[in-house]
Order: sequence, then structure tokens, then C-alpha cells
Amino acid sequence: MQYRKDRQGNDISILGYGCMRFSRKGAGIDFDKAEAEILHAIELGVNYFDSAYVYPGSEELLGAVLAKNGVREQVRIATKLPQYLVKTTGAIDRFFDEELRRLQTDYIDYYLMHMVTDVAQWENLQRLGIEDWIARKKASGAIRQIGFSFHGATDGFIKVLDAYDWDFCQIQYNYLDEHTQAGRAGLEAAATKGIPVIIMEPLRGGKLVDLLPEKGKQLIAENAHGWTAAELAFRWLWDQPQVTCVLSGMNSLEMIDENCRVASEVPVGAFTEEDFALVSAMRDAINERVKVGCTGCGYCMPCPKGVDIPALFRCWNEMYTESAISGRKEYWQTVSLRREKAFARQCVKCGKCEAHCPQSIPIRELIHVADRELRPLPWRIAGDIARGFAVRRG
Repeated sequence: MQYRKDRQGNDISILGYGCMRFSRKGAGIDFDKAEAEILHAIELGVNYFDSAYVYPGSEELLGAVLAKNGVREQVRIATKLPQYLVKTTGAIDRFFDEELRRLQTDYIDYYLMHMVTDVAQWENLQRLGIEDWIARKKASGAIRQIGFSFHGATDGFIKVLDAYDWDFCQIQYNYLDEHTQAGRAGLEAAATKGIPVIIMEPLRGGKLVDLLPEKGKQLIAENAHGWTAAELAFRWLWDQPQVTCVLSGMNSLEMIDENCRVASEVPVGAFTEEDFALVSAMRDAINERVKVGCTGCGYCMPCPKGVDIPALFRCWNEMYTESAISGRKEYWQTVSLRREKAFARQCVKCGKCEAHCPQSIPIRELIHVADRELRPLPWRIAGDIARGFAVRRG
């Protein structure tokens, strides 16, 4: 494993563990599987673990695994204040104290203001006394370093970056998003100020791997290095010295092994003209087919009316990156046959989903377009009949 430095001179593994996508078992996280994966990653040198208050069960799972195995001091925990839920000064302490309990620790190594989209959100926290609160927590050792995760436009990122003396920041960045959100301009602006940058969504919620169009798969199969699609995406990021740590939502031992292997051997600045050309061709191939830029993060959920928005968009994209029948079949299996309905027609246009979408997707409009394509009349009728039969039998 290779490491890069934070502002205090500490080593951060260039591969971080994103704790949003642990494997599920029943109604919760598969503890035994996640425990084995976390411990394996630590054994291979991963020391940065990223969670958040709103990731269901994530903080509790991570805290339990670290405490049970006595490895809390071997890792650095990053978690986040849900600033969009903070209405009063007292709420800041309530959220933070609950996170400490969940994580079974008395300090957080890296604490972020979660999902900031513009400087107005930071200014609201300032009015609630967040700067004094941070100073007290840092003085007591309860917080070691403070940062923010960002979803918004580049100019908004620069304003937030300049609004406080941050220790680090976190941005969505991958070769598909090189010039969207904070983008390369934001990455370089942070580096100029000496602020480490943590990367989220390096694989765009799987779009750069599992949902590649056939042209993209062919480009990967023919690349001279023999790199996988994931390896190409990671190497593109780690080729840039401004990138401090790349988060990966690893949920298999094989995935951990592959990512750690690459993180142990990848050099900085080694990309050739041919490598950049491959990335450009991959970007073009993906953009030709993808219908909606949903990463599957789930911030839009739960929908008050039960619409499964991430599944809807994932299957809609699959119609175009794979085939129409593939996307419709996937939607049939994962949504249409559920006992409880989860269709777009249940939407009442409340807008809660759009208020929390990091990608600023016009969800209320697009879910109906997606639903019409995924469920043409014959599929809709067949799905209603099959679901009704399943409910009667249940």
C-alpha cells in the first residue's frame, strides 16, 4: 500500500474504504462478511474508513468491528455531520454524540460537513456557531481534522474552499466527471492551498465498470496493459499527485485484493498518450449511451411514497448500455414483482428526492420517462398480474 500525507503529516492510504455499500443480509448489513472484508483491508494496509450519519447501519457496523477486534488505533475514521438536517446549535452536538456512540470511540479522525452544495449552507452553520464548536472539539481532541464533502458546481466549491481554513475536503471525481461538479479545477484549487482531497464515486456508482456499453467493454478487452475497467479508473486518479485518497465501496475480498494490488504498485505521472486516449475513448463510449447520471448513492431515498428511484434509473440506463430487454428484465425482477409497489406513478412530486440529489437530477420529470420505457403496456399488465398472484399466495 502507498500513502500520501494529510496536513498534519499523517499517512493516509491512497485507497480508502467507502462504508456506504456493505453487503446486506435480511434487513441489515451482513456483519460477518463485512467484518472479514474490513479486517482484510486493514491487513493489506488500508487505514482510511469513510462513513456518514445517514448511511444505514454503517457507523454501527464499523464501530463494532473495530472494537471487537481491537484495531481502532490502526485506522483513521472519517464520518460526517448531516448539515442539511441541522436546524439548531444543539442539534450539532446531538448528531456528533450519537455518531461517537455508534462508532464506539471518543474521537473522530476526519469529520466532514456532509453534502455541501453551496457556500450558503456553510454560512448557515456559521450562524449557528459551528466555528466555535469545531474549535472546542479540536481542542478537546474529539475531532482531529475538519473538512467537507461537496456536490455542486466548481464556483461553489471554490467559495466553500475559501470560506474556512479546512484540513481536507472530499469531492466526486472520476474520468467521466473530470469537468463537472468540483472537477479538475476544484482539485487543483485545493492542492494549491495545500488541502488534501479525498475522492468519492471513482467508478461513478459502477457505471465505469458494471454498466459499460459494449464499445467500452471492447476497449477494455483490447487495452495493451491488460487493465480491468476498475483498474483504469483508479490508475487515472492515482496518476494525479493532487489526489490524496480514493474511496472504494468494496464488498468482496476479491475486490479488496485487486484494488490493494493496484494501490501498491501504481506510480504518479506514468500515464502515456495512449493511456489518456483510452480514457477519452471510454468517456465517449459511455456518454453515447447513458440516459441519466445517477450514481446509485441513495441520497434521494427513502421516497415518502415508496418509489425506488435508484433501481428505476439503474435499469433505465441498462436498457441503453446493455439492451432494452436486459433493463426491463432487471426491473421486472428487482421492482415489478415486489409485494409493495415502488413505481414512478406513485410520485406526488413533493421534491424531497431532488432536494437531496448530489447530481441535481430532475428526478420528478425523469422517473416518468424511465417508467414508460421500462414498463410498456404489455410489461405493465404482466407485472400487475404476477405481483397480484404473489400477494394472494403470500
